[in-house]
Amino acid sequence: MKKKVMLRSLLGAPAALAIGYAITILISLIAGNGEFLAVAPELTETFGSEINAVMVQAGVSMLYGMVWAGSSVIWEVEDWSILRQSVTHLLITSLTTFPIAYYLHWMPHTVGGMLTYFGIFFLVYLVIWLSQYSAMKKGWNNSIPK
Repeated sequence: MKKKVMLRSLLGAPAALAIGYAITILISLIAGNGEFLAVAPELTETFGSEINAVMVQAGVSMLYGMVWAGSSVIWEVEDWSILRQSVTHLLITSLTTFPIAYYLHWMPHTVGGMLTYFGIFFLVYLVIWLSQYSAMKKGWNNSIPK
């Protein structure tokens, strides 16, 4: 199990870097007015230059991907209920995601910004969870001999 967590974590780092870069392109297309928005302006202020902020965001994004990819082994713990798997995965990912999102200024540093962030996070998590659960349940139903 530990080997599987490490392997997935190592694969998750470059995947998260690629996803993060794609997100910056998407945000730039939507809100950049022709400019590439590599990082939040507040992050550039914090680290003194845009390149420093980009390097920090890249490194932290890779760490973020490692946690998400590594935590995916939770879904393979067969002696755990789906409730225990779901709650454990949600806790690990949300408790990792919040400080990273806060640190990288992916959300406003206000109570309203944090509440909005959590609302969006949990809504997206729920939609993905429900779609995955539905797909697995459909697969279970198709595997029952008739």
